[in-house]
Amino acid sequence: MTGGARPLAVIGAIALAGCASSTAPLDELPRSLTPAEASVVSSSNEFGLDLFGRLAADTPDDNVFTSPLSAYIAIGMVANGADGSTLEGIRSALHQPGLTEEEANEAYRGLLDLFLHLDSSVELEIANSIWYRETMTLRSEFASLSDRVFDAAVRGLSFDDPASVDVINGWVAARTRDRIDEIVAELPPELVMLLINAIYFKGSWQTQFDPDLTRPAPFMLLDGSRVDVPMMTRPDVDSVRYADRDGMRAIELPYGRGAFAMTVILPPDGVTPAELAATLDGPAWMDLTDAFEDVSTFAMIGLPKFRLEWEAVLNPQLAAMGMSEAFTDHADLSRLFDEATGLTISEVKQKTFVDVNEEGTEAAAVTSVGVSITSAPPSFIVDRPFIFAIRERFSGTVLFIGQVLDPRG
Repeated sequence: MTGGARPLAVIGAIALAGCASSTAPLDELPRSLTPAEASVVSSSNEFGLDLFGRLAADTPDDNVFTSPLSAYIAIGMVANGADGSTLEGIRSALHQPGLTEEEANEAYRGLLDLFLHLDSSVELEIANSIWYRETMTLRSEFASLSDRVFDAAVRGLSFDDPASVDVINGWVAARTRDRIDEIVAELPPELVMLLINAIYFKGSWQTQFDPDLTRPAPFMLLDGSRVDVPMMTRPDVDSVRYADRDGMRAIELPYGRGAFAMTVILPPDGVTPAELAATLDGPAWMDLTDAFEDVSTFAMIGLPKFRLEWEAVLNPQLAAMGMSEAFTDHADLSRLFDEATGLTISEVKQKTFVDVNEEGTEAAAVTSVGVSITSAPPSFIVDRPFIFAIRERFSGTVLFIGQVLDPRG
C-alpha cells in the first residue's frame, strides 16, 4: 500500500498552521500558475463545461449536479495506465492534447497543493485511492505515479470477499464526511480495478443569510407553474460581484476569505438551463466571469435553500467526448498491470451531494472508474423471475416445470 499516510487535507492543514493572517481577505493566488498549470485549469474547465452540457442535454427536465474536477482527476489517474489511441482518446476527452503526460502530471500535483493551501476558513479535502484485485500484478511505474502525483492510496484486495465492498465504501464515507456512503454495491468477477476520487467542501458565506428572513416564496418551474420554496434573502446589499452578459445575469457569493465562491447564473428570458449549458464553452465562461464587477444596486438577494443528491454513469457522455475506445474491447490499458491484455473501462460513475443553507454550502463528490477484464468468464446470477424444470436428461422427459416470481414463496 502506498500514499495512504498523507491525506491531502492534512497537508493543507499543516501548511496553513503557520499562516499569520489566516482571516485576511484574499485578492489573488499566493503564486503565479505555471504554464502547464494554467493549461490544466483551462482544460479542466473545458472538460467540465462539455460534460455538464451533455448531462443537461440528456436530462433537460431533471436536476444535475456534477463535479467536473472529481471526474477530471479520476480519469487523469487512469490515463497514466493507458497507451496508444486509447490514451489519445482519453486526453482528447479531457481537453488536454496540447500537454505532455509529464506536464499534465506535474500540473496536477502543483494545483492540488495550491488549492488545499488557499483558505483555512474553508474545509476542502481531495483524496484519491486505487483498489485492485490482489491476484493481479500492478505495474510499479503506475503505482509510483499514482502516489507521487495524486497521493493515491493504492491497495490490493480480495475482490471475491464481500467484505471488500465495505472497505471501499468505508473509505468513500470517511473522505466525504458520510455525505456519500456507497459507490459500489458489488465487485463483479470481471472487475480488476477501481480508481476513485473524492472531494469534500464546506464553506461559510462571507456574508451569511439571516435564517429569520428565510420565507416561503414562489419559484417558477419549466412548465410555467409555480411552487413555494424556502427562499433565503439578504436585504440592503452593500456590494456584490455581478455580471450581465448576453442576457445572462450572474452573481458571485464568496466563501471564507474569498478564494472560493458560488456563481449563480440566471439564463436569458425564454432560455432553459439546458439550452444555456449547451452554449457554455471555455471562452463563453471566461467572458462571463471576466465581466464580474462590484455593484451595490440590489435592494435584495434571494437564493433558494436547497439540498440535492445526484448520481449518474458518465460512460455515454465521455464516449461522445472522445474516449469511446476506452470502453471497448480495443482499449489499451497496458500500463496498469503486468497482465496487460483484455482490459477495458467498464464504468465511470459519479455521486454528488450539496446542501445550500443560510450558513454556507456543504458539497461532496465521488467518481469511480472501473477497469474490467473483457475476456472474463460470464456469470449466471439468478436475480430475477425465472423458469425451472426437473427432467431426465437422457430421454429428455420433463418431470416438473415451473416459474419462480418470488423465491420467498
